[in-house]
Amino acid sequence: MTAYSWTLYPERILHENIVSEGYTLCWAAKWYKKGPVLFDSVYQSDPDAMIGKIYTLLDEADAVVTYNGVKFDLPILQQEFLRHGLNPPSGYFNIDLLKTVRRQFRFPSNKLDYVAKRLGYGGKVEHKGMELWRGCMAGNAADWKIMRKYNIRDVTLLEQVYEHLLCWIPRHPNWGHWVDSAKPTCAKCGSDNLVMNGKETRTTIPYQRYLCRACGSRLKGEVMKTEPRPTTKAA
Repeated sequence: MTAYSWTLYPERILHENIVSEGYTLCWAAKWYKKGPVLFDSVYQSDPDAMIGKIYTLLDEADAVVTYNGVKFDLPILQQEFLRHGLNPPSGYFNIDLLKTVRRQFRFPSNKLDYVAKRLGYGGKVEHKGMELWRGCMAGNAADWKIMRKYNIRDVTLLEQVYEHLLCWIPRHPNWGHWVDSAKPTCAKCGSDNLVMNGKETRTTIPYQRYLCRACGSRLKGEVMKTEPRPTTKAA
């Protein structure tokens, strides 16, 4: 957005000093493990149509993988939906990888660019910072070419990081709901390549543990039968 300020270091800018509201320039997304990355922008589409397309994708999705999507991407899009007169999309699981990175590890930086590089997938597309956004707002074709490349790389990178972190993601939606198989399947990735992995004895009732050879997830199986404990009788 554009706003007036009395200083280069404002503690807070009052809403009455806003000159022009912010808006969504573009978005990128893809279906997991299939199809190309989809991209749309105000440069190539009418804003209503552009927002309508990402709304349709979210409405169809069962789960959405994001990086800081809980606090940024999704609230921004929902604000756009509200402004465009759209009802909330159908419910979906929000898998925010930034939450997993912060909760499970202690990287020097939690930024996607840094984490992806540490995991061996390379980084994001380098660009000239806010100047790129200003160029796109001005309709500069060269800047839009870089923005498109930047967005698409973000999505493909996110998919790679998601697969690498999959076995570490807590409360991941159960893939078994979408797998048509008579065999037991991994709750994280849907694979039926499972092997027994010992007995869990830390709980009151022991159960069989499994390991998914596809994604490395540790899974909880069926409750194991136990022999009744012997009792002693006072004489």
